[in-house]
Amino acid sequence: MNITERYTHEGDGYNPFLIREGWQVAQLNYEEESKPENIKRLDIHYQTDEAFLLIQGKAILVSAQIHEDKISYDMEEMKEGVTYNIPKNVWHTIALKEGAKVLIIEKDNTHLGDFEFYDFNEEQEIQFLNEVNKIWK
Repeated sequence: MNITERYTHEGDGYNPFLIREGWQVAQLNYEEESKPENIKRLDIHYQTDEAFLLIQGKAILVSAQIHEDKISYDMEEMKEGVTYNIPKNVWHTIALKEGAKVLIIEKDNTHLGDFEFYDFNEEQEIQFLNEVNKIWK
């Protein structure tokens, strides 16, 4: 008898694989777009916090405030076994090194519409990469 459900995500990128009423679990695996030099924007959710748990590898969780196109960052290299939460209404992204996997818990169907993007200009791209490089020297 198999009562326990099992889920895996071995592919690249984001996959919301367990969706229930009110919440969902997704996994973000390394993909080329998650390399720091390929990150070109931040996103925000207005209806949900978003919790992150590093499964393996190296990742930097980024939260940010934007005021008149000036971005202030709070970046942290994630540690395995620590749950991180980005509150709703906070700009954020996550940078991954090859092989990294992150579990994400959020309100159900967040990926279907509760998001907005802030695209970097060239100066902001450089600033972002410089901030990441302070952590990953």
